[in-house]
Amino acid sequence: ADLYCRMIDKFVEHFSIRGICVHDDWGSQISTFLSPDMFREFIKPAFMKIYGYYKSHGVQVIAHHSDSYAATLVPDMIDMGIDIWQGVMTSNNIPELIKQYGGKISFMGGVDSATIDYPDWTVDDVAREVDRACRECGKLYFIPGASQGLPVSTFPGVYEETSRQIELASKRYF
Repeated sequence: ADLYCRMIDKFVEHFSIRGICVHDDWGSQISTFLSPDMFREFIKPAFMKIYGYYKSHGVQVIAHHSDSYAATLVPDMIDMGIDIWQGVMTSNNIPELIKQYGGKISFMGGVDSATIDYPDWTVDDVAREVDRACRECGKLYFIPGASQGLPVSTFPGVYEETSRQIELASKRYF
């Protein structure tokens, strides 16, 4: 964490950083890699230091990507200063997380990439999944997106269509 904080010093010295997104998956589709207690002992302290350092150096928004089951870690994410959990999958019961933690953290995802990114995907498949995510998760503390978290897809056109459908759904719902 100390080396990382020294790197942060160099970033903020040369750039005006308002937000960051860190990719670090913390689980599989159905469980975290470590129990919450082990996570708190071995992982959380370093992220507390790193994310606290970012915030103390002017970073206003921290998004953390973990396209996995990590619902049991949401209180820890909030403690660590994470503003947006990016890549949140449906296995986390996003509507329930929003009810419990909305206002303390926002959730970005809700469209499991595997449900739309496959060889014979269709525009209707993508539209249906994006619409479902927006209906189920609501307007507050939710940002629709594919769980993958990067501007790519395995099969040609899926990323672009997902972006288009999110834009259309955003006009309808938000």
